[in-house]
Amino acid sequence: MQVFHHPDFEQHECVCFFSEKLSGLKAIIAIHSTKLGPAMGGCRMRPYDSEDDALGDALRLSKGMTYKNALAGLSCGGGKAVIIGNPEIEKTPDLLRAFGHCVERLGGLYVTGEDSNIGTSDIAVVSEVTPHVRKLPLDQTGDPSMFTSWGLFQSIKTALVYKYGTDSRRAAVAIEGLGRVGMELCRLLHEDRATLMVSDTDARKVALATSRFGANAVPVGILHTSNVDVYAPCAYGGVLNARTIPEIKAGIIAGAANNQLATPEDGNRLKTAGILYCPDYLVNAGGVLSTGQQNVPFDCQAAYDRVVRITTTLLDVFKLANNLDIPTSEAADVLARRRFV
Repeated sequence: MQVFHHPDFEQHECVCFFSEKLSGLKAIIAIHSTKLGPAMGGCRMRPYDSEDDALGDALRLSKGMTYKNALAGLSCGGGKAVIIGNPEIEKTPDLLRAFGHCVERLGGLYVTGEDSNIGTSDIAVVSEVTPHVRKLPLDQTGDPSMFTSWGLFQSIKTALVYKYGTDSRRAAVAIEGLGRVGMELCRLLHEDRATLMVSDTDARKVALATSRFGANAVPVGILHTSNVDVYAPCAYGGVLNARTIPEIKAGIIAGAANNQLATPEDGNRLKTAGILYCPDYLVNAGGVLSTGQQNVPFDCQAAYDRVVRITTTLLDVFKLANNLDIPTSEAADVLARRRFV
């Protein structure tokens, strides 16, 4: 395993490896940039196939957080933490506190939060030993995924109008991944009378989406081939690649998953295919935009108002991509780098 020569290393400021024997903690915290402020980004827990896979995930995600936070106009940099382990059997309060001590040792350079398999209740345990956690709307649901879903929903509506001159009430949308964000997106689109197709490795979640929202279930691995207007990847990254892009029939891609492009070249593949790609780190930024200020009562409506700003930036990305004849993924990077480079 290499760090400085790792393909996903991009002048990261700091990469820390932590372990704690009693709890079994094995974690990596990657800080990509603190130029705009402390590196903010969530923590995820997965049973990675190898330590190198975990490192690559941390490096990619932390870089993405730098771009996400910059494009969202936040005064913070980008970082990410990954915990290696099976969350179903290895996630314990002791492990979470041990991770919190790791965050505390960084002295505020990194501010953590929830992510895949690490929820708000887990972060509450982490906060017992460190104050360096993102301020959640604890006087509401305590779950920022509703803001992520709202930003994604508004982005889909904006992209449909931009490309087709229509809106989600007449659209067919394929949602891959029915976690908190994906399921809430189903609800929002269903209430807006969109036709839904869904897929998830958890059959119970698929059954819930079909019964509640009239969604059509599609086997795992082929949802991206569906004949729909919008494909929404809301699970893990790397789903847009040289193999899958030629099979995509949707004219728009807008999802909550991080690092959807397997390689930077895949942005150009989407452009060549005539697919309007809504950059992931832009349209899934509702959670970070909802972050409240310390020692200030959380204002839910103000948070929703901040999230809606995503659509204005999204239109700026579309226009810049069109003017410069570049992929939308590159246009988003250009706008983000104007702030933090």
